[in-house]
Amino acid sequence: MIDKNSIIYIAGHNGMVGSAIWRNLTAKGYLNLIGASSKELDLRKQKAVRDYIRKTKPDVIIDAAAKVGGILANNNFPYQFLMENMQIQNNLINEAHLLGVEKFIFLGSSCIYPKLAPQPLKEEYLLTDSLEPTNEWYALAKITGVKACESIRKQFEKDFVSLMPTNLYGTYDNFDLNSSHVLPAMIRKFHEAKQNNNAVVVLWGTGTPMREFLFVDDMAEAVVFALENQLPDYLYNVGTGEDITINKLAAIIQKIVGHTGDIIWDDTKPDGTPRKLMDVSKMHDIGWKHQVNLEDGIQKTYNWFLENIENFKQISY
Repeated sequence: MIDKNSIIYIAGHNGMVGSAIWRNLTAKGYLNLIGASSKELDLRKQKAVRDYIRKTKPDVIIDAAAKVGGILANNNFPYQFLMENMQIQNNLINEAHLLGVEKFIFLGSSCIYPKLAPQPLKEEYLLTDSLEPTNEWYALAKITGVKACESIRKQFEKDFVSLMPTNLYGTYDNFDLNSSHVLPAMIRKFHEAKQNNNAVVVLWGTGTPMREFLFVDDMAEAVVFALENQLPDYLYNVGTGEDITINKLAAIIQKIVGHTGDIIWDDTKPDGTPRKLMDVSKMHDIGWKHQVNLEDGIQKTYNWFLENIENFKQISY
């Protein structure tokens, strides 16, 4: 059984999701959280991962580590997104299994589902059709992680579970315009344009695709829920069950930031998947539901951005 003295290793504890999980567990009184930075432990290297797990003997591993990025990064670096993510998760999953780790929580992404799957996305739609080409490399890696955890659960009856979040955002997000996702990228673009006499903001695509967004602290709460309970199935969607068009998202962010200039939509750039709405009924049925609404979450994120603006590279007004 997991208790407040259990040793919990959070892989990727310095990232947006991992740090949110760490804060949540600390607030709840968990006493033995462990983590290692990428400089201390290269998760792509099998022996290094094995030695670390042997040395620290965690009861639980939460895999919040991944090479992530938006459409641009996925398009430009397909091999790295496929191979490095498989290396990271395969090392963690396999060594956890071989070394007797009691519980493993694998975090993926809604991009594992087919591009044109029925909406909202149900867990059983996995592997029923082709993926969205702009992020298939990352998606394929995450699918192998889900299946690895499922196979261990099936063959060895171990408590390995996969949580698939929708688009996450929040404090400690990535605001680098070369690699960030749509919501933090918009926050930075609108902020810089506001500082530059409310200059025009150019956004990718048509603005018509629909997306769902979950505040990272809600994701952390879902992970802790999975930690403290033995979930009956191997795969669960984690989201709000509500979506919004990208142009409406832009309008909300523009208002919160206080930018009063024009928006131009560059429809020569790709839109990506037309719609990605998660069916979160399985998580609701077992007792978890998100708490932070979108506007409040964006306001919290923008406040954090302003407090940490000196840390962001390549920012210019």
